[in-house]
Amino acid sequence: MRLNTLKPAKGSRKVRVRVGRGIGSGLGKTAGRGHKGQYARTGKGKVKPGFEGGQMPMQRRLPKVGFRSKLARDTSEVLLYKLDSLKGDAIDFAALKAAGLVDTRA
Repeated sequence: MRLNTLKPAKGSRKVRVRVGRGIGSGLGKTAGRGHKGQYARTGKGKVKPGFEGGQMPMQRRLPKVGFRSKLARDTSEVLLYKLDSLKGDAIDFAALKAAGLVDTRA
């Protein structure tokens, strides 16, 4: 083996295909992109995310929804054995708050 006889391993080096360089190459003229249309244009047919070809996109078709605070509490859990420990006849929201069974923000 000599340095001047060294060759790369079979399949390790790919020949770069030059498209659009004449009809004899097999990929001349339209360079494998076909005629006209979105993917025949420059930029590889890239479109903005959400673009639907001119149709009104989904994010604009759907209605906007409001905001609901995660801090707002509208329900609270009270266990029966804790209710049993409360003294008094009437058990209302104020009594539950006073006993510390319900969050004060509720």
